[in-house]
Amino acid sequence: MSGASRPPSRPAIVIFGAAVRPDSRPSETMRRRVTAAVELGEMLGGNALFVPTGGEGRHGPAESAVMAKLLRDWGIDPDRILEEPTGTDTLSSARAVAALLRGWEGRVHPVSSGYHLPRCGLLLRLMGLRLGRGRAAHAGPGFAEWRWRLREMPALPYDAALALWHRARGRRRPQG
Repeated sequence: MSGASRPPSRPAIVIFGAAVRPDSRPSETMRRRVTAAVELGEMLGGNALFVPTGGEGRHGPAESAVMAKLLRDWGIDPDRILEEPTGTDTLSSARAVAALLRGWEGRVHPVSSGYHLPRCGLLLRLMGLRLGRGRAAHAGPGFAEWRWRLREMPALPYDAALALWHRARGRRRPQG
């Protein structure tokens, strides 16, 4: 949300959204993703730009706004947070981040749940960003993650094909 400066070597940490609860609080999945992003930020040296993604879902404010508040609660300077509040799914978030970070020369590090991280990284790379090492959030309790892993099997090639189509279509448009 701020006018964060963009030095070429500065890493960007892209946090893919997760559900907001009916009371506008973050889900546990969202909390785990933000925690993983903060840990990655510390590993990268403390100057990373945080890019929380996600628009308004079924409940509450935009996912990006809820994550930005969690980051501020962790003590992250608001000048290091750049929200992307328009994404409605993984592909639209990756496309929006690529537009937001157009010309970014630093590496972009995705953060999401482990089952979701390969798709996030692939889409950011296909959108033309220089990918750095991502970080998976700690898995939640139970076996629910297997259901999500199965969901990713058709989603990854489907989104990859759409990303390539969008990228090729964008190259054909005259610049003006």
